This record gives sequence, structure tokens and C-alpha cells, in this order.
Amino acid sequence: AKDVGAVVIGVLLAVGAHDPKCFLCPGNVRANGEQNPDYDGTYVFRNDYSALLPESIESETDGLLRVAPASGECRVVCFSPRHDLTLAEMEVGDIRRVVQTWAEQTAEMGQRWRWVQAFENKGEIMGCSAPHPHGQIWASDFLPSLVAREDEHQRAHFARTGSPLLMDVLREELASGERVVAETEHWVLLVPFWATWPFEYLLLPKRSVARMPDLTAEERDDLAVILKDGLTKYDALFATSFPYTMGWHGAPFGDEATEPWTLHAHFYPPLLRSATVRKFMVGYEMLAEPQRDLTPELAARRLREAKAH
Repeated sequence: AKDVGAVVIGVLLAVGAHDPKCFLCPGNVRANGEQNPDYDGTYVFRNDYSALLPESIESETDGLLRVAPASGECRVVCFSPRHDLTLAEMEVGDIRRVVQTWAEQTAEMGQRWRWVQAFENKGEIMGCSAPHPHGQIWASDFLPSLVAREDEHQRAHFARTGSPLLMDVLREELASGERVVAETEHWVLLVPFWATWPFEYLLLPKRSVARMPDLTAEERDDLAVILKDGLTKYDALFATSFPYTMGWHGAPFGDEATEPWTLHAHFYPPLLRSATVRKFMVGYEMLAEPQRDLTPELAARRLREAKAH
């Protein structure tokens, strides 16, 4: 029998291309009283509830528990003026404009900040309060802990081998092919060997480019194509608007060499067995170590075979 809840998680209600109550639709007034322009492409503005601000508090250096200053800025990126689309449902040309916006914003914010993080939370289950297609870009004067670990490991591998870590990973993945979900001229989408989430993606360029602004026009065109393909496969897997958190990691800004780094995107979706059965990171997984619910090889095969309904 068909799961009656299969259209519940992450699905947009049919409210049309414009919702007069949406804070992100063109021409509408946001929570802070500012009015959005009648934009017809992507639209970027400073987050009305920014978690990071250019000004930081004074640090407290004495004692066991310490407070360190943290500065930055947070922006919202509306992917489309249409309220009733997701990134997966947008045309490739419109996704290409999102790619261009990511690159331009990363370049601009990287002139001031050490780290620039573009990301998207899709679906209410991922904490997304506004169904209008959008993402965010946060920038900070410090390296967040997970990024610092990636930086450390990529630099250590490069110092040891003279080769970028993720390029070596990509060579092994292409040789095997069993975890590859999609491939284009310039990009490879795969379920990583170390995947924690059931249908996790790792998106890699075929050359060792360090940051989003370093991509050529052809690579940006091709990125839009593989994003459309990979996100459509997500939606087809359980016949639902697939929720996820995704984000881009590129070389930090500063004086360090960028050769060890390879630009890449992580996709972390919570769904496990259906549109209503999700993975919970609790118990042993929260306190000790995450466990796999299915192998990355099986996940990749199911995603390759997923067909849009």
C-alpha cells in the first residue's frame, strides 16, 4: 500500500508562485520592516536575525571557562522569485544563476573574512522555517571546528604525498565506480566511503580547484547540470521533496597555500527508509560513534536507479 505520509516531509504546499505572507517573496515586507525589491533572479540581503555580527565582544582570558571574540556577517540568498519551486525543480539556467551568486558572494566576503560558508537547509524537518527556495552565507573571522579539521587533514596529506587529498579520493572512486551516482564533464557526485547519513552526497570537481570563485564558466555551467540531476534523484528516491542540509567547503581565506584544498559540497539528508522514516543520531551514535544503516554502495545504487515519477 502506498504510504499516505509520503508527501508530508519537506513538501511545499501549493500556494502559487507568490505568497503575500512570505518574507522572502519579491515586493513583500520582511520581519524587520524592510521591503524586498521586485527581483527576478537571485536576491541577497543581510540576515535580519544574524548569528554573527561585524562587532565582537571583549574576550575573557582568565580561568578554565573562556570567552573568545567572534566576528562575521550572515546573508540570505533567495534562489528564485518563485515561491513554489525548490532548487531541484528550477531550470538549469536558473540554478546556474545561483552558482554565480555563490561564487560572487564568496569572493566578496572572502576579502574581509577568514571563512565563508554557503549552505542550504531544505525542508521543515531540517529547521527551515521559510519554504521559499533560499540558502544562507555566513562568514567569520575564525575557522569553525569542522572546517579546521578538514584543513588540517588536507594539509597533512599534501605535505606527505604532494597530492590533494580529495583528488586522490576521487581517483579511487572513479576507478571503482560503485559509489558514483552521477558524472559530467567537470564534476562527480558520489556517496562517500565514510558516509554517515544514509543517502549522503559528496560533490567534487574533476580538477583541484580551491574555491568557488576559481571555477571557470564551463565548470559553473556544468555544476548547474549535476546539481539538477543529483537533487532530482533525491526527490525521486522516496517520491517526496527530499529534505537535506548542504554546504560548500573551499580553502579558507588568508596567507596559507591553497594547493592542498579541493572545493567540495556536502549533502546530509535525514531520510532513511521512506518519506516518513528518518535516521536519528541518538543513543550510541550521539555518545560514542555514528553507525551506518546501509552501505554507501547500496545507497549509491539506489540513487542511480531513482526515477522521477
